[in-house]
Parts: sequence; C-alpha cells; structure tokens
Amino acid sequence: MKSKLKFIVPVVLLLALGGVYKFVIAKPAPEAKPKIAGEVYVLPSEFVLNLADGKYAKLGVALVMAPDAHTSVAAGGHGAAADPPEGYGSLPQEAVVRDIVTDEVTESSGTDLQTSRGRQRLKQEILKRLHHETDVEADSVLFTDVTVQ
Repeated sequence: MKSKLKFIVPVVLLLALGGVYKFVIAKPAPEAKPKIAGEVYVLPSEFVLNLADGKYAKLGVALVMAPDAHTSVAAGGHGAAADPPEGYGSLPQEAVVRDIVTDEVTESSGTDLQTSRGRQRLKQEILKRLHHETDVEADSVLFTDVTVQ
C-alpha cells in the first residue's frame, strides 16, 4: 500500500501544481488581433457599367470602415435617411460613393478588372477619391463580385 502511495502522491501534487500555475500564475494568452479591424459595409445594389474599351462590367462593392469611424450607418445619426431610396443602404453619402465608383470603373478597361494588379490600382484610386471628396471613413475598398463581358 505504501508503495502505491509513493506513486500516487507525487502525481496528485504535480497535477495540483500544474492547475495552480495555469489558472493563477500563468499570464493569459494574448488576444488575437482581428484581421479586419472595422466593419464591412456592402453597398446593396450591384454596379452594371460600360467600360472604356466597349466591354461591360458587373461588380459588387464593399467598404471596410475604419474601426473608430463615427458614421451614422449603425447609429442612424445625422444624415441617415429614414427610408433610403430603392437600391441604397444606410450609408449617408452612398450616392457620392456610387458616383465615384462609377467614374473610376467606367474609365478603366476590362483588362484592368480582370487582373489583380488592375483591380488593386482601381481600388486605391477609389479610396483616394473617397477620402478627398467624402466624409466616409473607409480603410479599404473591396470588389465582392466582378464579371466582365
């Protein structure tokens, strides 16, 4: 019996010490940083546009809003329409956003939308104009769907 206790007592002590360390002494694991810091706002209506080279494009667009953005999208604050027009969401300056996207995309070619490099350049141009011409606090522009014919 004593020989069994010689093995059981150290095991129980090790388990107890491990539990104390894990729950009392050890630092908590660091929280994983989110890959996307802000909320994603998807413009509810798709774009169907003529391109500069005579092709057509159909694309969905979304904006990654800044984490500290104080937009009225969620809050329903100043500038938010009670009932936005059909095809529009709750972003107060959505009409201006749609105008900027339309201007930039129609000046591009089908090749620009079909290549990764072309899409990245186009997104950067749209984002630059959004920062310059609107109060929309977006960190990036996303093309959720792209079709070129």
